[in-house]
Amino acid sequence: MTIKHGAHTFNIDPASTDTYRHYHEGHAERVAMAAPDKFALVMRWSEQLSAEDIASRFMSDADVILCEGFKKSALPKIEIHRRAAHATPLLGGPEVDASTYRAMVTDDVSAASNVEVIRLDAEGWLGALADLVERDIMRRGNG
Repeated sequence: MTIKHGAHTFNIDPASTDTYRHYHEGHAERVAMAAPDKFALVMRWSEQLSAEDIASRFMSDADVILCEGFKKSALPKIEIHRRAAHATPLLGGPEVDASTYRAMVTDDVSAASNVEVIRLDAEGWLGALADLVERDIMRRGNG
């Protein structure tokens, strides 16, 4: 399961649909969309929930939840840094707490850090990442 943090609001339905109008024009507190193959719930809130709160409320049956964003969270982090997307990684910058980082996955040959670095061009990088998640994050949560 995954949780994506967005810095700005979002719409999951086009403005021409009834569900969009229920939420925006009808000011419904919650709007659920159900289809034969999926379900979505959009709800208003006055305070942003943390990744931990979202996980415990809506995903408590998950074995693993990957979160994207949530830079200020105390959750363990693995940064995926591609030079084509950003000149420098977040790790080492003022926006993040480096103590929450477990690894960096990158295509930047000059990337150096106090955490494990997995190179995107290395053969087997995905397996190495999966092993790291299991060894350093999942098992730690199980005692």
